[in-house]
Amino acid sequence: MAKKNSDLFTVSCPCCQAELQIDPVTRAVISHKEHEKPRTLADLEAAVNRFKGEADRREDAFRKSVADHRQHHAVLDRKFDELLKQAKENPDAPPPKRDIDWD
Repeated sequence: MAKKNSDLFTVSCPCCQAELQIDPVTRAVISHKEHEKPRTLADLEAAVNRFKGEADRREDAFRKSVADHRQHHAVLDRKFDELLKQAKENPDAPPPKRDIDWD
């Protein structure tokens, strides 16, 4: 009791332009064929430009990270020097309380 393929009708999807073959008796999609968008040279050039731009952005992010790391090291050195100076000026002062000392 197989139906003939000619009983099916073809509908084009308004959203994605896919071709759907529908059985009118069961009202089910029997098969579909996706719409193939033709590749253009502009798409390829845009992809290459985007790829080159991403490489530049990665390089900029890396350089910024290195600069921040160097600056962070200098800040830590400055903080250490300041605390060492305070410790030498007042050697009898108790050490500062840490978060775990409050319990």
